Amino acid sequence: MSAENCTSEILTVRELSKSYRRGGGAFQRETERDRFVAVDKVSFAVNRGETFAVVGESGCGKTTLARMLLRLIEPDSGEIEFAGRELLKLSASKMRQQRCEMQMIFQDPFASLNPRMRVGEIVSEPLAIHEPKLSGSERRARTAAILQRVGLGGDALRRYPHEFSGGQRQRIGIARALILRPKLIVADEPVSALDVSVGAQVLLLLRELQEEFALTYVFISHSLPVVAQLATRIAVMHAGKFVELGEANQVLRQPAHEYTRELLSAVPEMPALQAG
Repeated sequence: MSAENCTSEILTVRELSKSYRRGGGAFQRETERDRFVAVDKVSFAVNRGETFAVVGESGCGKTTLARMLLRLIEPDSGEIEFAGRELLKLSASKMRQQRCEMQMIFQDPFASLNPRMRVGEIVSEPLAIHEPKLSGSERRARTAAILQRVGLGGDALRRYPHEFSGGQRQRIGIARALILRPKLIVADEPVSALDVSVGAQVLLLLRELQEEFALTYVFISHSLPVVAQLATRIAVMHAGKFVELGEANQVLRQPAHEYTRELLSAVPEMPALQAG
């Protein structure tokens, strides 16, 4: 990747907002106070090849934000530009095509895999949808190769998700996200359901895959020690807003906002930052 591509923006978000109704009857007239603002006019840009981390406590809006980036949730207002295309102006069919280049790794490796499908079917499903001209043997070869790359043997193709551990299931989810060779991966709390040692192995795998496949990550987490392992820049989210955004070293070592300092004070010891 050239130096120019490394620094150019691949994702630009402007004034993105999302609110939800708090409750009440179907025929009750809604007022502004009846709505909960999950994401409140958030703006940021992500450069090619970087890991842009969004950190905050549960309920701060970070998962809603992550899902809006891929239009799994429709925003109320704002703009999302990916690789020069305005995503919110795309039709449903054009958006499906665009998702070849942007994929998601979900938080829960138990719930995100269809228990009735074999792993080979789960991982190859995006190929069947987006590259229908591939032969069955070509799909199987691509699927076996990506499963091998994430650390799973050839026998994984014929097995079901319940036969794997949590860490292995998350590797299956990573393989599914990578099978189309996307440019952007949105990883929503990808290690929060795993124990520390298994999570560390998954983080190392994500770092290796980023370098190998020239990936850009938007990494969602509630854990500052986790994002310290990968992030180039960090946005700290609180009550639907970004309260701080900067280089990882600056945010973790010299935080400017009181909320960031509170998050850091709850961490017994911050791990050494990764170079790069």
